[in-house]
Order: sequence, then C-alpha cells, then structure tokens
Amino acid sequence: MITRPSGGAARVIPALDTGDLARAETLAAALAPHCGLLKVGLELFCAAGGPAVIAAARHRPVFLDVKLHDIPNTVAGALRSLLPLKPAMITLHAAGGPAMIAAARAEAEKAEADRPLLLAVTVLTSIDAATLAATGVVDAPAAQVLRLARMAVAAGADGLVCSPQEAAMLRAELGPDPVLVVPGVRPAGSAVGDQARTATPAETVAAGADWIVIGRPITAAPDPAAAAAAIAASLPG
Repeated sequence: MITRPSGGAARVIPALDTGDLARAETLAAALAPHCGLLKVGLELFCAAGGPAVIAAARHRPVFLDVKLHDIPNTVAGALRSLLPLKPAMITLHAAGGPAMIAAARAEAEKAEADRPLLLAVTVLTSIDAATLAATGVVDAPAAQVLRLARMAVAAGADGLVCSPQEAAMLRAELGPDPVLVVPGVRPAGSAVGDQARTATPAETVAAGADWIVIGRPITAAPDPAAAAAAIAASLPG
C-alpha cells in the first residue's frame, strides 16, 4: 500500500479530468515531477476505462476516483474488477452504508500487498447547506461529514474524502489514523467554479490533509506543469 506523503509535491494529486486519453497521457507526463499521485476520475475512466489507469500509472500511482455507490454485493464485484489495475487509492460513497464499505474492504483485502486504500467520500465539495437540505439532510455539511466519517472508518475505510473546511474537524475528532484526501482546493486568486467549500493548498495541508486534489487550476492553466510546481512549492515541507 501507498504510504503517507512527507510534504511538498508528494501531497499534490492533479486531476486528469478529460475525456481525451491522449491529453491525459500528455498531462500525466508533464505533471509527474510535481505530484505524488495522479487522479483518474469519472470523466476519464468512463471515456477510456482501464487503459487510462494503466497510462497514468506509468508516471505516478493512481488515485482512482470513481465513487462507488451500490448494494454491497455489486460494490464488492466492482472492486474485484478494478483490483487488477492496481490503483493506489479508490473512492466509494460513505452514504452507501457500513455493509457496503465492509464488503468493499473484504474484497480489497484479497489484493494483499497491492491492496488500495479505500477512501469514503463524505459530502461532495460542490454541496452547500441549501443543497444538502434539498436532499433531506437538515444538518449543516460539517455535521453530516462527521456522521458519515465516523461510520465509514468504523466499517473499514482507510480514510476519507472531505472538503478543506472539514479537514481540521476530522483530524480533531478522529485522530491521526484516517487518511484525508481533500479536493475542492483552490490557490489564492483562482476561480472557485462549482466548488462550495474551499481553501488554499497551504491552508488545507495545515488543517490536516494528507493529499490535496486539484483539477482546473492546474489542468486549465497555460502551463500545467508550472502551475503544479508553484502549488507544490507553496506547501510546507
């Protein structure tokens, strides 16, 4: 299994959010010197499937962000199908419940030394209190994040995906053991876009994040490699 990063570029996970495998391969090669992992998310995985993971893994370990969410048996089967790709980390929705997470963990354990870290997604970074209320959850995002986080870790998740705004709370409540991978990170001056709960890279790491996931501020920059290098340089060693 992958180990926690010690700082700097190792903490950065650029998101290869494109449906073009050739562009993803070009970005992976350019960004590899300035990051610890590369994210293959739904857009790229739906467009190119396993070859996208294989291509990215030639440059850095892969954070496979497919957010599995289904009945326990189906999620276990999905894990079984993904394990041959040897991703370093895989996401699944905490909202799938403890039985789903436990089934995923049991299946992942079969990979032994190649077992990926299982990361439970709490509340998406695009969701604010009003959006959460529209889904029937009356609590504030932070309360829902903590509820899902406690359940997911108890069920066997290695770590959590949360917004920058909940990282410090989760560290304080759950301690040092759960891995925290935090998207929704925006360098100062960057457009927020569809993200609702954000912070800068340095603020997010200071709050307790192990890795930070950054998409458009890197991949949409005129020079993605330079953008990634600048972000890495802004992080504490």
